[in-house]
Amino acid sequence: MIIENSGLNGVQSELVHLDEAAEKVGFVRWQWEYYRATYDLKLTDRTSGSDYFLRVNTRAVEGKLENPHTVLNIEAVYIGRATYPHGMEYESPIPKHIMETATQRLGQLKQQLV
Repeated sequence: MIIENSGLNGVQSELVHLDEAAEKVGFVRWQWEYYRATYDLKLTDRTSGSDYFLRVNTRAVEGKLENPHTVLNIEAVYIGRATYPHGMEYESPIPKHIMETATQRLGQLKQQLV
């Protein structure tokens, strides 16, 4: 599910600053290549045992990701349920308490970046 009202779409940051801010909130830069990176935050629903990943998708607008001063633009924020063995399912409903935690963490990330 795409999170439309995150307040992060279009925010730009240097790679080094985004890495630091994301890490403070619990995100990890997991997938990356020269021109794009995805920051993931794993959220576990203790009642069902399901894992959800809150993802922040970015793209370089100046430079490549091998340079800490590369400027990244946040393009999309989305959340999905992890499926075995290594997939993501974006259509299932997200439990309310998981969505509340996701919204809180996105707010914290926005506060770090703005």
